Amino acid sequence: MIERRPFNNLGGADHGWLKAKHHFSFASYYDPSRMSWGSLRVWNDDEIAANTGFPPHPHADMEIITYVRDGAITHQDSLGNKGRTEAGDVQVMSAGSGVRHSEYNLESETTRIFQIWIEPKSRGEAPGWGAKPFPKGERAGKFVVLASGFKDDADALPIRTDARVVGATLKAGESAEYPLGADRRGYLVPAKGSVEVNGVRIDARDGAAVTDEAVLKVTAIDDAEVVLVDAA
Repeated sequence: MIERRPFNNLGGADHGWLKAKHHFSFASYYDPSRMSWGSLRVWNDDEIAANTGFPPHPHADMEIITYVRDGAITHQDSLGNKGRTEAGDVQVMSAGSGVRHSEYNLESETTRIFQIWIEPKSRGEAPGWGAKPFPKGERAGKFVVLASGFKDDADALPIRTDARVVGATLKAGESAEYPLGADRRGYLVPAKGSVEVNGVRIDARDGAAVTDEAVLKVTAIDDAEVVLVDAA
């Protein structure tokens, strides 16, 4: 089953410097039917104005994945980590027992990100952070694992949960398949372009909540970039 969640129907907030859309209940947006999707708890579609951002604030016991769609985000945390993650690349923060961090757009243009939170398997572990470039050419026409809690995905950024974050870039008319498994939950969002997912049209920034689908066949209607969370 694939449930399309149109972008225009998502909850959201406009803070001036931040325009956010929430695929799941978050902050002042509450919908009891959209609290989570398996272990996936948050998927925020954020637009951050130039030279603004999130000042230092705390997190604990959450795997926080940031996928940069346009521009770049600069991270700094209480562990001493600092890094700039550019469009198409990914950073992961395992909040664990607790960490403070800031996320600023220090660029001269708007930065657009997907911020994804997945619940960890265990609580109270040491916090950590990492980032990795994923050149889009390496995932042209196929899905590439960006972050994973499975040991077999050695090239991906590690997360402490039984989930994967995967991405693909597809040219118009091109298809890619992902073996989700009928016992798993998938949540797919096109960062750009429109696609069909097992025959269901999903437009840019719409959500597709997937259950009981052993294999996902994603076909690009026009040039597209897609991100998928495969969660328990």
